[in-house]
Amino acid sequence: MRLFIALALYRLLLPLLFIAAFPGWIVKMLRRGGFGTALGERVAIYKTELEYEPCGEVHFHAVSVGESLLALKLMREWLEREPQRRFVLATGTATGHAVATAANLPELRVTYAPLDFPSMVRRYLNRFEPSQIVLVEGEVWPHLMFECETRKIPVNLVNARMSPRSARRFAKFASWLRPFYQTLGLVAIQEPEDAGIWQTLGIDRRKIHDTGSLKFDPGSGARPQHRSEFQTMIDAFGKSRPVVLAASTFQGEEVMIAGAIRAANPEALAVIVPRHAERRAEVKADLEGAGFPVVLRSSFHESMASGDCGQVFVIDSTGELRDWTAHADVVVVGKSFLSTGGQNPCEAILAERPLIFGPHMENFQPLVRRLIASGGCISADPAELAAAILTALDPVEAARMTRTATAALARHDGATRRILSLLMAENAPII
Repeated sequence: MRLFIALALYRLLLPLLFIAAFPGWIVKMLRRGGFGTALGERVAIYKTELEYEPCGEVHFHAVSVGESLLALKLMREWLEREPQRRFVLATGTATGHAVATAANLPELRVTYAPLDFPSMVRRYLNRFEPSQIVLVEGEVWPHLMFECETRKIPVNLVNARMSPRSARRFAKFASWLRPFYQTLGLVAIQEPEDAGIWQTLGIDRRKIHDTGSLKFDPGSGARPQHRSEFQTMIDAFGKSRPVVLAASTFQGEEVMIAGAIRAANPEALAVIVPRHAERRAEVKADLEGAGFPVVLRSSFHESMASGDCGQVFVIDSTGELRDWTAHADVVVVGKSFLSTGGQNPCEAILAERPLIFGPHMENFQPLVRRLIASGGCISADPAELAAAILTALDPVEAARMTRTATAALARHDGATRRILSLLMAENAPII
């Protein structure tokens, strides 16, 4: 009975939620160039001829850029083992779609995930007939889950994560959510202490696998790499200057971090990478309003870089953060000072760069707790940030921090292989 009531409530609320979210969604599509892509796929309207579609393949569902990159990481390693395999990557955002398309993986069909209305879900499944659906990190949609269960299509969740706030909220409504979550096949969790919330949501303990974090796995996927074109841009601002990179910043953090960099070392080059590249005009206006001359990566020319040490270099591009990290002397993590949740600290650790973040890294616990306890990072309030940057710029302290942070990632080594082994077993043909 609870199942039918929960589903009835969901079907009642879904159109209302869609109507409420629609204006904001349109704005995001306009900002991120989504209308230049096959956006009709969100309502299961396809332009590709049916005969050219991959049928019976593994589907990855990834909401945005971060999840899409993780899905691509798994696919690349899967292709190492099975070079002829084909995949479908269904994403929920224009930026995620762009990143997946730019990957140029052989035989990868990039599409938009359908909205979770029954008719749209059925058209999507009728068209592709997936052999398995892999959800990356989250986004359990009831109609998709139940339709897949009816068709005997396994749905698995990898790199499962839930912030402490979400876990408390989900636990409160667990009895209503269980019917949806119980349809999951396997759940690959990042930390052993995460098992409890998934069991509360009705997942059999035997289906829960502690694989470590795909995101934090230092042994798989591409690591941050130096790019000659990036170094040329940095050198244009003055060779041998220390580089302090602010990664995935949110509104208000750009000016605050740039000011802290100037206070810590006026010779340091501030490189700002906003979380959303479409904020470029806002970021530029905010920094210039605070007295910082700005050079945008999208319009960069060597003549723009002057001897003015106050210049700030804003990286207004998508999908380049990982390799810009390799050019930094210190990395400051955004969304951790003036917002909540934080951003991924892993790329800085993999690049062996000293790491600083603010007090709000809720989405990356318990790794962050381990980093703080071991001294593998500096956690600083906004008022302490300049001092933290000055400390991290010290070569001896930087080397100690990076060694300690690298050790903290050790338990996640091999997570990609462990997750892939589970998925390949699920996708093995039945004899």
